[in-house]
Amino acid sequence: MAVNRERVPADAPARRPADVLIAADKFKGSLTAVEVADHVAAGLRRVVPGLRVESLPVADGGDGTVDAAVAAGFQRRTARVTGPLGEPVTAGYALRGRTAVVEMAEASGLRLLPQGVFAPLTASTYGTGELLRAVLDAGARTIVLGVGGSATTDGGAGMLTALGARLLDAGGDPVAPGGAALAALATADFGGLDPRLAETTVVLASDVDNPLRGPKGAPAVYGPQKGATPADVATLDVALGSYVHVLGAALGPAAAEAAESPGAGAAGGIGYGAMVGLGAVFRPGVEVMFELLGFADALARADFVITGEGSLDEQTLHGKAPAGVAQAARARGVDVVAVCGRLALPPAALTAAGISRAYPLTDLEPDPVRCIAEAAPLLSRTAERIARDFLAG
Repeated sequence: MAVNRERVPADAPARRPADVLIAADKFKGSLTAVEVADHVAAGLRRVVPGLRVESLPVADGGDGTVDAAVAAGFQRRTARVTGPLGEPVTAGYALRGRTAVVEMAEASGLRLLPQGVFAPLTASTYGTGELLRAVLDAGARTIVLGVGGSATTDGGAGMLTALGARLLDAGGDPVAPGGAALAALATADFGGLDPRLAETTVVLASDVDNPLRGPKGAPAVYGPQKGATPADVATLDVALGSYVHVLGAALGPAAAEAAESPGAGAAGGIGYGAMVGLGAVFRPGVEVMFELLGFADALARADFVITGEGSLDEQTLHGKAPAGVAQAARARGVDVVAVCGRLALPPAALTAAGISRAYPLTDLEPDPVRCIAEAAPLLSRTAERIARDFLAG
């Protein structure tokens, strides 16, 4: 039986190739967001030469936020600050005009600790305060403070001290660094706080909305990730309670009430310190970063979107960058697929999130150690599959 083939008029315009937007987060432990975009683009173009691809690395306020801002046109700057254990470290931030993007993990992050070393009771955010001071020195008067990946649970006390606050024990001496030492806090004096903060807008960008204390607070939920034992969690929760009481006495009832606010427990409670001491306004990190990166304009130019991160799992659905990308693309009727190292979401959850299909690297290399080590070539091969499935022909 003959097959009926539709005749295409000779003067019919050629089909325009899709404009592809790659808006993926980092693959933690293997590839930055910039590297993810580069390898995906290379794989796509091996199948569809000349494909128009726009890369916009994205972040949610945690690790990789500064890199994403730099990729979008911000200038990278560095400052020498105090690390979470008191050692000097070089921390980066991003600056464009009078707007700065600060990633607290650059100064106070878990990744700065020696391998296998944790300090849940004594790690300090002092270096983050020094980094903010450097940003103010550079002329910034709008600061996006991205939080996540912290080694600390000190409620932002170290940060506030570095910016001029005085946190004293009953003898009038400064309390020691770290969250546990806040149990000895007796008085707080904010009279010496850097006056430039009064004319600065600080946005707390985070993908978590935990309160400071309690069963959903910073010590209980995130303390174990930083090496805290159950006894340490109890110690930190009590110490942060003293901190809230003293700051409430110094700054008024609103300071105590802020401990229950969404985001107060972000990054070991630095969210609380930023809200109370710096007047920071909490906003979802994805929302803030999308505005800074110009995501809406990039999406408007796209016919097809590729997003992703190292692990697509339940956490992805709660404020992570790929979920934000997919939600925005779905609202515009643009198809979205995701790349990932590991997939831990069922098809129904992906569909509900607005992701048509996910491509885990483990489909090509089931061994997780090799998958992480060989993420770059695996990602390019995965992008070739996406091109054949959605873009070729």
